[in-house]
Amino acid sequence: MPSINDNKHNEATDASWEATRGAVYGAVKWGVASALLGGLGYVLSPVYRGLTIQFKVYLQMSGMVLGSMIEADRRLRQYEARIRMQRRLATEQAYWQSIERELGKDEDE
Repeated sequence: MPSINDNKHNEATDASWEATRGAVYGAVKWGVASALLGGLGYVLSPVYRGLTIQFKVYLQMSGMVLGSMIEADRRLRQYEARIRMQRRLATEQAYWQSIERELGKDEDE
């Protein structure tokens, strides 16, 4: 029979993987958006064209890191809400099963 610590370890592992998937997705999504904005800035802005390559890379990476953090946080909050809902459902099912068992005993007597 699995212990409570095993269950918590599995939940923590699952939560970390969910956050990691969110971080990768957010980095890609926001990275593409940052690249598009960088391309638009290069075409339209002489100020952006005058920036050093290091600063342009910094701007690109900043967008990717921000998107990564936002998406990882969002996915983790969704995961926590889903786990809370599953626990609540399991508790309610156990409650109703205990009531059904008691009612079944009363009918047998």
